[in-house]
Amino acid sequence: MADEVLTENAEGVVLYSADGSSESSTAQEPASGWKAKTQEVIINALSLTGIKYKFGGNSPETGFDCSGFVRYVFHNAANLTLPPTARAISQLGKTVKKDELQPGDLVFFNTLKSAFSHVGIYIGDNKFVHAPSSGKVVRVENMQAGYWSSRFNGAQRLDKEAETNQ
Repeated sequence: MADEVLTENAEGVVLYSADGSSESSTAQEPASGWKAKTQEVIINALSLTGIKYKFGGNSPETGFDCSGFVRYVFHNAANLTLPPTARAISQLGKTVKKDELQPGDLVFFNTLKSAFSHVGIYIGDNKFVHAPSSGKVVRVENMQAGYWSSRFNGAQRLDKEAETNQ
């Protein structure tokens, strides 16, 4: 196998990279199109774990709020410019059922007694990465945990938006 690079982000999540390519560590062919972009989205999102929450924040230097985090990741990893709020982002893409979630899908929650008031990025295995709230940092959460499970509002997939933005 090619030289494998292991890096660990602030949350202790180990990130794998083989020669900086988007190939997986197995003998599969490199991903293309939306699948390749979702891999970049996940890698980019996980690399930002540990960055502090900041209301209105939209960069690693200032910190992130939930929508600022998602906008930053999708802009850098998929060259998509998303609207500034979770509610506006929720109007994009294709609605996805909870049992059909795929890595890179956006997941929405009711955290402010208002539907679609919080957004994160699904990474697989019932987990998502997000910028939670004041005093916390970008981190991975389990969607099956009581707090998140009871507040789940829905999910969207942005594959068509990514294709038209190439």
